[in-house]
Amino acid sequence: MSEAFAVNQPPPVPPTADFKDRHGGLIGFGILVILIGCLCALFVPLMILGQMMAAKTTGATTNLRTMLPAVMVYAVMSVVFIWLGIGSTMARRWARALLLILGWVWLLTGVLMEFFMAIFLPKAFAHVPSGGQPMSQATQAVAIIVALGFVSVMFVVLPGLLVLFYRSPHVKATCQARDPVTRWTDACPLPVLALSLLLAYGAVWMALMMLVYNSVMPFFGLLVSGLPGAIVILPFIALWLYCAWAIYHLDVAGWWATLIGFGVIITSGLITFARVDLMDMYRLMGYPPQQIEQMQRNSFLTSQNMLVLTAISALPFLGFLLFVKKYFRRTA
Repeated sequence: MSEAFAVNQPPPVPPTADFKDRHGGLIGFGILVILIGCLCALFVPLMILGQMMAAKTTGATTNLRTMLPAVMVYAVMSVVFIWLGIGSTMARRWARALLLILGWVWLLTGVLMEFFMAIFLPKAFAHVPSGGQPMSQATQAVAIIVALGFVSVMFVVLPGLLVLFYRSPHVKATCQARDPVTRWTDACPLPVLALSLLLAYGAVWMALMMLVYNSVMPFFGLLVSGLPGAIVILPFIALWLYCAWAIYHLDVAGWWATLIGFGVIITSGLITFARVDLMDMYRLMGYPPQQIEQMQRNSFLTSQNMLVLTAISALPFLGFLLFVKKYFRRTA
């Protein structure tokens, strides 16, 4: 394994003398990334305040537990963005690598969001609440354009700028010249590092879902929760952690385990959402009855739509997984 690692990852070479120093750009983009982190931190109290105001308006009890994962995501992302922004201003090679990975993940997520919103937003705006007035076609069109425009700026334009800047060979050479120390992000190719980090994130996310949402898990046509759900989830958490470690060390066994495990989860989800009522899943997760009743009024929140979302969302990750396979070599 150590021999294969040495072959796949030679020591970093010093940059050539003809590169253009982009330290000023690294400082500018670093400040932008820090500001994005501050914006993420601002979302945390706004989400909690919004939940409390909505509960007061509808007369329901405030349920902060169901929104805890979203709050934690924004809190963690604020720390990550600020940390990486500082690293960028200091021209650290690990910051450049992680920002490039984050930019690509952010951009691809935004493209998927745009696609799903273009499909489901017209259905959502066309739905008329009980006792409400239907929106005119012109109002619906304006609302859809505004929503898609906001998502385009926040989830396509911003990450696209990060990708365009940090993928530049001059930026890479600048970081190598100003930070000539071998970092942990240099241990494997960036696509492999991205896959390893995604798997580690998946393990943490599943653990959070288990703690917050009563261990609800689709299981080949059934929804398991509580202790049975935890028994299903825990092996996958261990599997993703192992795969993250093995892939980071360029062990092809980790890649095969990821492919098999991912196939099992997607197949299980597709079979389950083809048979169960989506609202049953939210009930098992502990959503309050008032919120479930409100979701039931939205005709686009159906098991059939969840089936489509699961199938389409799996394709980009599967394609990326197949793309990364070329970085692994069969070892004795």
